[in-house]
Amino acid sequence: MGQGSFDKLKLLDIPTTLRICAGTDGSVTYLLEVMTKQSVDVQTRYQEMVNATDADAELLNIKPGEPVNHREVVLSVSGKPYVLARSLAPINSMPQGMRDDLMRADIPIGRILRKYKLETRRDILNIDVKKGEDVFKDIPILSREYVIIHGGKILMWINELFPVDARWEL
Repeated sequence: MGQGSFDKLKLLDIPTTLRICAGTDGSVTYLLEVMTKQSVDVQTRYQEMVNATDADAELLNIKPGEPVNHREVVLSVSGKPYVLARSLAPINSMPQGMRDDLMRADIPIGRILRKYKLETRRDILNIDVKKGEDVFKDIPILSREYVIIHGGKILMWINELFPVDARWEL
């Protein structure tokens, strides 16, 4: 995590469990399962293969027009949403089996990475508290953006939105 993001995270007045999820360089799904002692349900709201725009290409360090999987999922526990996650994944950077699993939709990214035993790192780009949107209307949200890097290449860009409320007082 960049020092600026780390400093920002330390200053936020949010529940400790949310601070842990926002600051992790590992799987949020796995942490949610450990904290809630329940399975996390993954509901895919949107998934589409698109050609990288100039902005996508710059973000992912690929060429414009290359295929990118755009996905949006909600991570829930017992029907209560905890995370809205949006991702962009350059398909040409992935092992074939991983591409297939990603396209199957309702499999969390962390499980896919573990299944293929990929050594990765997560570099957090930004953490911010924003006005609630979409799934978390009228609830402030903690937004974090990061990239997952494998073999020196960006495997995925992810933006996770966490509601800042009592659901994190586990």
